[in-house]
Amino acid sequence: MTHEARRRDGECGSSSPDTTPSTAQPLWLQRDFGIFWAAQTLSVFGDSFALIALPLLVLQATGSVARMGLLTAVGSGAAVLAAVFAGVVVDRADRRRLLIACDLVRMVLYGLIPVVWLFGPQLWLLYVVLPLCEAVGTFFAVGYVTVVRSLVGGDRLTEANGRLNATAAAAGVLGPLGAGLVAAWTGPAAAVGVDAASFGVSAACLLLVRFRARPADDRPPERTGLWRDLRTGMSFLYGHPVLRSLTALLFVFSFLTLGLTDLVIYHVKHDLGHDDGTVGTVMACGALGTIAGSLLVARIRRRLGFGRTWTGAVAVCGLAFAGLGWARDVRAVAALGAAFLACVAIAGTCSMSLRQEITPEPLLGRVTSAFWTLHYSAAPIGAAVLTWSAERQGTGPAALVAGCCCAGIAAVALLTPVRNA
Repeated sequence: MTHEARRRDGECGSSSPDTTPSTAQPLWLQRDFGIFWAAQTLSVFGDSFALIALPLLVLQATGSVARMGLLTAVGSGAAVLAAVFAGVVVDRADRRRLLIACDLVRMVLYGLIPVVWLFGPQLWLLYVVLPLCEAVGTFFAVGYVTVVRSLVGGDRLTEANGRLNATAAAAGVLGPLGAGLVAAWTGPAAAVGVDAASFGVSAACLLLVRFRARPADDRPPERTGLWRDLRTGMSFLYGHPVLRSLTALLFVFSFLTLGLTDLVIYHVKHDLGHDDGTVGTVMACGALGTIAGSLLVARIRRRLGFGRTWTGAVAVCGLAFAGLGWARDVRAVAALGAAFLACVAIAGTCSMSLRQEITPEPLLGRVTSAFWTLHYSAAPIGAAVLTWSAERQGTGPAALVAGCCCAGIAAVALLTPVRNA
């Protein structure tokens, strides 16, 4: 339900053994991973403010869940477009400098919103700033995926991704609570300012991180043309049976679920009649689910294997989604949201870790970029359709149909190579 929901997903290990000495240490004792870990936790803390504040700004000005979904769709469309080019850039650029630049750009762009809002609501600004920030965020997210392996080694990716997701979700508990309180006291625009500041802190932390130098055989590829670079990533995905199936299944899943945050916010405020503070509390409870899923994913995957873990998590996502729109008690909404996000964390972390394990280092940026481009290409349309349906037919029927379709994805996965991955 957040931008970092794009962060996770492959099989037989990297192209060469990882010999990073620090992989023998506990992750929390590794200096560079620890700083990177702290930076991302702070960034997610701020990002969770914007997650609540931007839809509230639209709802406050228009009262329309369809307009909320339109903003989500526009932002996600920009992210999909950026994903087409992000992998090529990440595989060729200095990844540390790229991550820092992305943080600084988002700090400036999000910082414009509370400044302009001092003179009155300007909805057009949201439709400019959010797409730009989502596009820049895609470059950051692809770079983020590629540097984790250089920090911890190939044999600890699931553990590292789980730790990153868990502490990010812990920040996501406080973030929505804080965003709801700030929005209730001073207005949603001020909450966006906290997000802007968090990107500045993240950039400062990244300045202190030392990423492992790429081996000579993992140097950036020669310039061969954009179209050929794009085909390289897509060809790798298509050539691997499990990744090919995952990409197709997640294409449908993202179409169905991208608008869920808007749906929950609208349901809590419009259908159940609660205030901004309650919205923040519900979203914070959802983040608790993400923490639980992120902490448990490595253990569950070791015990059940990738296939059963992934399909089971997606099935529970569908059941939780189906019940969200019909829940009339805010506590039930919070519980179902937590269950949904716990299973998203489990399925997503498994998915990203598998892709990182399989993909050779020189291709990781382009493969990640191709995966996200295909994965999210229909999601903006899905967000608009879901919120439009909720406004016309009600949140209950819209959530029920989408949730049942999500459960169907898990059933279809049992007929694909994902089952025995």
